[in-house]
Amino acid sequence: MESLRFTAIKNVAKNAINYEVKSNEKITSIFNENVFTIKVARHYLSDEAYKSLISSTRGGKKIDRTMGSNIANGLKAWAEEKGVTHFTHWFQPLTGLSAEKHDSFFTLKGDGTPIQEFDGAALIQQEPDASSFPSGGLRATFEARGYTAWDPSSPAFIMETGQGKTLCIPTIFVSYTGESLDTKTPLLKAIVALDKAAVDVCQYFDKNVSKVNATLGWEQEYFVIDAGLATARPDLVLTGRTVFGHAPAKGQQLEDHYFGAIPERVYAFMKDFEKESYKLGIPLRTRHNEVAPAQFECAPIFEELNLAVDHNTLLMDIMTRVAKRHNLIVLLHEKPFAGINGSGKHNNWSMATDTGVNLLAPGKTPKTNLMFLTFFVNTIKAVHDYAELIRASIASASNDHRLGANEAPPAIISIFIGKYLTDVLNQIETRVGGNFDETDEAMLKLDIHKSIPELMLDNTDRNRTSPFAFTGNKFEFRAVGSSANCAGPMTVLNTVMAETLKNFKAEVDGLIEKGEKKEVAILQVIQKYIVESKKVLFEGDGYSDEWEKEAEKRGLPNIKTTPVSLDAYAADKAKKLFEDHHIYNHLELEARHEIMLEEYIKKVQIEARVMGDLASTYIIPAALKYQNSLIENIRGLKDAGLNASTYESQKLTLEKISEHVNLISKNVAAMIEARKKANEIKDTRSKAIAYCDDVKGNYFDVIRYHADKLELMVDDSLWPLPKYRELLFLR
Repeated sequence: MESLRFTAIKNVAKNAINYEVKSNEKITSIFNENVFTIKVARHYLSDEAYKSLISSTRGGKKIDRTMGSNIANGLKAWAEEKGVTHFTHWFQPLTGLSAEKHDSFFTLKGDGTPIQEFDGAALIQQEPDASSFPSGGLRATFEARGYTAWDPSSPAFIMETGQGKTLCIPTIFVSYTGESLDTKTPLLKAIVALDKAAVDVCQYFDKNVSKVNATLGWEQEYFVIDAGLATARPDLVLTGRTVFGHAPAKGQQLEDHYFGAIPERVYAFMKDFEKESYKLGIPLRTRHNEVAPAQFECAPIFEELNLAVDHNTLLMDIMTRVAKRHNLIVLLHEKPFAGINGSGKHNNWSMATDTGVNLLAPGKTPKTNLMFLTFFVNTIKAVHDYAELIRASIASASNDHRLGANEAPPAIISIFIGKYLTDVLNQIETRVGGNFDETDEAMLKLDIHKSIPELMLDNTDRNRTSPFAFTGNKFEFRAVGSSANCAGPMTVLNTVMAETLKNFKAEVDGLIEKGEKKEVAILQVIQKYIVESKKVLFEGDGYSDEWEKEAEKRGLPNIKTTPVSLDAYAADKAKKLFEDHHIYNHLELEARHEIMLEEYIKKVQIEARVMGDLASTYIIPAALKYQNSLIENIRGLKDAGLNASTYESQKLTLEKISEHVNLISKNVAAMIEARKKANEIKDTRSKAIAYCDDVKGNYFDVIRYHADKLELMVDDSLWPLPKYRELLFLR
């Protein structure tokens, strides 16, 4: 009987179907086709309901419940015209994914008359079961009630799944007692906190600023492989990564994949998921091959933060579903293949005022340049002061495989700002009140009483090894993992920035009250912040061993594992920060800490089980079968009367296989025992550390080493798992 591996290899060409995607449609003709935009709302709502919706989406006011039914009727009319029969509250629980429960517009009146309806109450609030989602102890299994509430700042949309269409209402998700059980609720609160703090500081420079929006442009990296080959790998199916697999002779060493020609089959898939994305208003702009074979990237135009997070969550779902049409599988895991680059989700973050100013873009006037420096230096200070919390915000079992793995930013949180801005900050630090040398046009001439001339845009190089890099008009948070929900790290970043700006304003106001001129006071605090936070600035190679040593000298944290890094959420510093800004209360924060630790335990536990199963039922049997053939070969040569030296190679191979098999078997048994001991630990943090150190740390790499050695020795026709050369290069 042919193995699943070889069946899959045979079917690769068959799976590469010519899936036709219309190419003559302009993006502008389908963009937002399935979104209830403000423009669409104008046609379906009364003047009063339209004004209520506008005041909510643009002014942040609560929806007038008396207008709820009017808006709901307009939504239903629009959706039904597009063939929609069901609606759902679309929310993002603490699983990292989205969730939905579909209800029909269909109902029966008291007399049995069938009708279609969607009332305001169903639009604004629903009660999904909250007991089966992660709650960290906030809800018991028998306490099922939870609430979803409409988030008007993110427009409703129609999701097409096969032949079905569903009206999706973006919502928050909270418990019966009011604690947040999702990623959106704290994100929205953090956006509000940053808005208030940033507006207060903007008032120093422009009294017309009344709102500051955090903006985000994510870059999504992912792998695409043949579905048949993927399903022949139980580890890929169950964990999203290959727990075994020897590096192929050709990997990424020729550097020929990055920005190369997109394979035709993948190109068809890209066109297809882009079309679905455009219909949902996701403004995708770029697509290209990434560094590793079978790795790709897409990125959108910048959007307001909350909407950008929703769009990225939607995109991951769209990509996964659309790939199946093409007999492909999308891998969003941070490190699906050892020895080649993993995947990140670079979060390009900035702030924009309602007057049209990007606060992280160098300006053209003295006032805007001083404003730029203010927000630029405050960002550096925020990252410096809360490095542990920022590290915790990107911690996960899957991202631990990637961070610091020779192609991703290390676990040390540092900031790259480039040579010119480093020089600017150095001169501010040492020569406040003096003039800068104007020999280089990119340098800043600074006189605290008079002028701050134009800073050149894009005057920084790019540093791919930095976890947090300034790239001209934004900071690029490169350490976020590819499978992550952006809401987590963005909630932390917005909150620490809000706290830093609040403190900045208090210090500046204090100096002004003592008689200092406003500009002088601002620059004095900027200088102080530069001095206090400069150790977080690093311009060199973040992948190098030398940087680890240097970071240790500077006293920068280097927390390499998730269980330890998550301690930052449980620290008093974090509790005070989040409670002061009304993001999390202490119960919500403790619950999230517990949830993230439990998720880590479960993921490592699943990987350990998969590793044991594959070793025992796939790899060792294949090795033993090949051993038997070697034994038969040696016996035949002996019977033929040949000298022992003629089958010395077979004997040596036989011995090596036996050694690898025995060591795999021994270590799998020990890993199982370590897992059993870890499972007996009651304290969640201690249990997570046991899984990290005693299960994963002691056994994963050892078992993999011997299994991968066997892959190179066992007859290829007997090896049951698709190899890297097939997974990465067969289209």
